[in-house]
Amino acid sequence: MIKTERVLHLKSCVGRKVRVVREHYLRERVPCCSSLCQADCVNDGKLLPGDLTHYVVPDVAVVVDYLEILEFRELQGIIFTQTACQALQNKNRRCVYSAAVWYYNHLAGMMNIVMITEDPEAVAQFSSLTCGVYVISVQDYLQSFWSDLQAAHELFSSISQAQQETEGDDGEKEFPEHLPAEVLEAGIKSERYIQGTLNVNKHRAQNEAFVRPKNFSTKSTDLTWDVLVCGRKNRNRAVHGDEVVVELLPKNEWRGKGTALTDGDEKTGEDNESTPLPTGRIVGILQRNWRDYVVTFPTRDGIQSQSRNSQRILTIPWDQRIPKIRISTQQAEALQDHRVVVRIDSWESTSFYPNGHSVRVLGRAGELETEVQTILLENCIHILPFSDAQLREMPVNSLEKPWTVDPSEVAERRDLRDSHLVFSIDPRGCEDVDDTLSVRKLPDRRLELGVHIADVTHFVKEGSLTDLEARSRATTYYLADRRYDMLPAILSADLCSLLGGADRYAMSVLWELDAESLEVQEVWYGRTLIRSSYQLHYELAQALLNGEQVEVLELANLGPQERDSKVAQLTEALEMLTHVARHLRAKRDRGGALELEGVEVGAQLDEERNITALVPRQPLEVHETVAECMIYANHWVARKIQEAFPNQALLRRHPPPQQELFNQLVDTAKAKGFTIDTRSNKALAASLDRAVDPQDPLVNRLFRMMATTAMSQALYFSTGAHPQDQYYHYGLALDRYTHFTSPIRRYADIVVHRLLTAALDMERGVVSGKAPASNKEVEEMAHHINSKNRAAQAAQMRSTALFQCLFFKERDPQTDPCCVADAVIYSIRDNGVLVFIPEYGVKGPVYLKNKEGLVVVARQDGSCDWQGGTVRKCPDRITTTSSCGTSTFKLFDHITVRISVHSSTCHADRLNLEVISNKPHHSAKSQQPSPQGRSQLVKEVVRQNEEALAQEKTARRPKLSKEEREFRQSKTPSLYSILEEIRELALMDLEMASRLPATTA
Repeated sequence: MIKTERVLHLKSCVGRKVRVVREHYLRERVPCCSSLCQADCVNDGKLLPGDLTHYVVPDVAVVVDYLEILEFRELQGIIFTQTACQALQNKNRRCVYSAAVWYYNHLAGMMNIVMITEDPEAVAQFSSLTCGVYVISVQDYLQSFWSDLQAAHELFSSISQAQQETEGDDGEKEFPEHLPAEVLEAGIKSERYIQGTLNVNKHRAQNEAFVRPKNFSTKSTDLTWDVLVCGRKNRNRAVHGDEVVVELLPKNEWRGKGTALTDGDEKTGEDNESTPLPTGRIVGILQRNWRDYVVTFPTRDGIQSQSRNSQRILTIPWDQRIPKIRISTQQAEALQDHRVVVRIDSWESTSFYPNGHSVRVLGRAGELETEVQTILLENCIHILPFSDAQLREMPVNSLEKPWTVDPSEVAERRDLRDSHLVFSIDPRGCEDVDDTLSVRKLPDRRLELGVHIADVTHFVKEGSLTDLEARSRATTYYLADRRYDMLPAILSADLCSLLGGADRYAMSVLWELDAESLEVQEVWYGRTLIRSSYQLHYELAQALLNGEQVEVLELANLGPQERDSKVAQLTEALEMLTHVARHLRAKRDRGGALELEGVEVGAQLDEERNITALVPRQPLEVHETVAECMIYANHWVARKIQEAFPNQALLRRHPPPQQELFNQLVDTAKAKGFTIDTRSNKALAASLDRAVDPQDPLVNRLFRMMATTAMSQALYFSTGAHPQDQYYHYGLALDRYTHFTSPIRRYADIVVHRLLTAALDMERGVVSGKAPASNKEVEEMAHHINSKNRAAQAAQMRSTALFQCLFFKERDPQTDPCCVADAVIYSIRDNGVLVFIPEYGVKGPVYLKNKEGLVVVARQDGSCDWQGGTVRKCPDRITTTSSCGTSTFKLFDHITVRISVHSSTCHADRLNLEVISNKPHHSAKSQQPSPQGRSQLVKEVVRQNEEALAQEKTARRPKLSKEEREFRQSKTPSLYSILEEIRELALMDLEMASRLPATTA
């Protein structure tokens, strides 16, 4: 405690002077009670939530006069200061404002603070003093909530009547009540109940969901995998992602998964089931996973009830796995066909749907920016612009003040600028170059291989504001037409980017290899100073390896003789690098490394952001060369940090996949006459190498795609959280692995760089100022990074699908040749087949029986038509029979499909594939149009959306104020609308001109 004194000189009633001393005791460490705290406060009890837009600090008068309103549950994140509680009559607003400023600074600017007051002088005095701390009147603040509070009051006061109006069941329970927590806990311990996470099948969202058991094993059941939950009644108000408790049904009530194709409409007729699986019903929910959901407002038909001030509407979530959400609003008609962010508030057992409230409006469904923001929000990606405080931590590099290397750093680092030929190989146009390579011959018949990685940790100090923001983002988010960087541009595209001809700090790993056996003789780790001589892209590097005559930009100004000499030197280095990489790959192959296949498609854009093509990634040997060197560096760094920190190193493991997931691969290969052995990664790799059809190379590619789908996901972890036999990376066949080579775009790599630096300091006997993170801290960080990586991958996949639809949306599928393509069948279903279109890298269903019961029948020339008939499925084929005859579609048959777009107001658009011939597309190999011809066919997607938006503003779009359009607020300005506007700006990329196509290289 800190003691302070305040001396007052007063006058008594008789005029005598009186000296009064008041003692005041202050606590040295005041807990902030915020879940965002990074300062290790001792926060006991309840915490302020971290998912709000701001915290509220009411002053004394507001606490006195509005205490009942402050207790409304719609108002969250309220901080009651000691001044407000104890000095109610003194109205010491300066102390309250000081407390608000302390909170903002203590949380490093991660949460805006709002002080509300009734004193207009306080608003005028404090409102503009501190950025991020706002002072407004309580009337203005409550204005933004008042309509919602009234609607909520109406809702709660008339809940019984509302249930009768909307559900027509006289208030009876739609679902059984959840069991009490103590009953659930006892049931889990006794293995009567099973705890797990609910995963709803997006193709059968109404009927099929699965609960993945958590730490459950019992000899009394046949449970080896997920528990099936059929129907919404058995789901019992649980939402996708909730932590639930399930009770197994009797075995005679077990059901199987649906095996027919479905487009999300589950009223499609017959749907056969697979072998019965353990089936259960949910009896309780341990933890809700409610978040912000993007929904679409329906037309007037969706309005359920209407009062004088509000309408009650069933909104339709963009994610088909989420049930409809009922909200009350005054803006129902104006928001028809708009995407709106809502939050679920409650789900009573008497209601068939959950209740929620709207948060803000994204825009009209179908507009490009609205759809992109929807993808971000649905994957819980909230990216704020880098703050001024964070940018002030950054070094300066400008024409007036160019950045130069620090002489003290030159003295401490190994200088490779004159001794090594360093070069980078990246995708064309890459700006964030975080890895470079070198290779050279040494005396005594040795080679030196070098991997040099941007030294991000030199600029991003642990615990800095930039570091906290990078840790929060965890990764750079790549979408089809843009990216959101993990680090400010001055680092990601400049000082940490290993650009050609620029001096840069690096973290390097150098191996001395025997020139014959290529075995490692010595390895060196450390900080270096490099200058990349060449900034190559993959196609250029491959052309040099192939001996083609190409132009190297860095050599354009040299004379012919000197240029030829430099090209020969560079080509020799590339050939040595390729030779080493082949040896490394062969060594991993002998250990069981898998060569898998993914569908990676890029939307190729020109300088004006026109979509010029959908281009599947074309594999080149140089891709494998660079990847092999990066894998090698990651493996050796993993060994180093694990040996130095056996209980707190951040590694990456790839668990073996569940054998059940290989069933489709094994059965499909068997139908083609191949045997796939899945007992180990080595056996699987050998089987895939043998499963080659000389007549059709796509067969082996499809097998590898199926193997990729069956794989479990690689995860970051702390070495102290798992036994060493679980460190193994199944896909790469390595005993230890981590990520070290991309610190510009992955926070995990930054953590590994710091661990490597600490390990090297320990070797030299240097005492570090800060101890490494504990096992618990590393494991928590790994969990956070894993979650963000999953979100980034899902967003990138959704973005690619969006641009695939945009590519085909404006085309006439009946006349445009781009809409007709060759497809190969890789799976048989009850009512159709699954196909892969290699030209566009698209996979999808092709129906052979539609909802009306018609089937596809092929004529003599191969053309297909719909007629009445039946379908018969076999393991390797599907047969349709009608009055015109029988048609057969077999696994790995090539067929011709027509591609169109199925547009949806409420959900994401999707591609629709229709078979038009049971024969291969005749021009499949020659139909690739030239870039010029394709550009003439493709319209500018972004410009189309902008033009459509302008037309809607003048013709169709309802007249809304800015606040009503963006935030569903009244026209009265409020701080809430200002803060939401600031948060929405986080979804904008301020450097549109420098955006790159999505890449994971």
